[in-house]
Amino acid sequence: MEKNLNTEYKGFKANGFFMLFVSLAIIAGSIWGIIYSANLNSTLMVIGSIIGVIIGSVMLCGPMVIEPNQARVMVFFGKYRGNLLDEGFWWVNPFMSVKKISLRARNLNADPIKVNDKMGNPIMIGLVLVWKVKANEIYKAIFNIDAPKQVITTTTDANKQVNINAAMSDTRMDALANFVAVQSDAALRQVAGNYAYDNNAAIEGELTLRSNADEINDELEQKLAERLKMAGIEVVEARINYLAYAPEIAAVMLRRQQADAIISAREKIVEGAVSMVKMAIDQLSEKEIVELDEERKAAMVSNLLVVLCSDESAQPVVNAGTLHH
Repeated sequence: MEKNLNTEYKGFKANGFFMLFVSLAIIAGSIWGIIYSANLNSTLMVIGSIIGVIIGSVMLCGPMVIEPNQARVMVFFGKYRGNLLDEGFWWVNPFMSVKKISLRARNLNADPIKVNDKMGNPIMIGLVLVWKVKANEIYKAIFNIDAPKQVITTTTDANKQVNINAAMSDTRMDALANFVAVQSDAALRQVAGNYAYDNNAAIEGELTLRSNADEINDELEQKLAERLKMAGIEVVEARINYLAYAPEIAAVMLRRQQADAIISAREKIVEGAVSMVKMAIDQLSEKEIVELDEERKAAMVSNLLVVLCSDESAQPVVNAGTLHH
């Protein structure tokens, strides 16, 4: 069976306009033959003309229009005959079963789903995916993925009509779109479960979903390509477009982030305050403005640190006496 996969259609095909003219000419000639033979009372000629009308009518079922980036899969009584990719107006064997498939790119904007990251935290994550059927793997897209039968309902209301042909032609692409959606969900869950949400929970140096978007997206594309390969689908692009903590822990994680920010800011303030205190003591000693023993240095350091690290403005106190008071 492998030797017949994804082959170009080698059967007979002809220009659709030419064959349309031939079919109409056969029907017109056969009708004229029926009228003419009726005057001659020729039963054999009447039968031949009727057969001609039937043949011409069957030939009218052969024309098809192929637009750019579309293809037709040709099946003759259950046997795969290849793919017709040439755009234009063509005529093929009317008894050939023709399956329509699009090679154009399609988007999947998946709604955010809830998963657990590597640390077990529930997060919401979503993706956007651009995919299309590969021209050289159309066989897989048609015959490896089953399309559910679509139920067509009818109505007696004259203002409501169902386009059965359009519905049937979209069934195959709908099946592929559903397959892509399911596999995308599975791949996204797999990738999200391998990494922590951010650096607060991850070991230093590890990739995280929030900080290493490019690396995570590359792995997501790889996982999707592996899963969609069996359907002959090419992953053009895959990106995480939504990432957040789940609502039930979002408030707690926000407070943790605020606490981390406060601690980081405090560390910076203390570092600057210590540097300023050291500079003040060094300059006082260097310029011999005042001589301080260890006890007075400790008191000065304590006062300066309180002033520099306080959240509120310090209230100055003027000492009108000596340094001892």
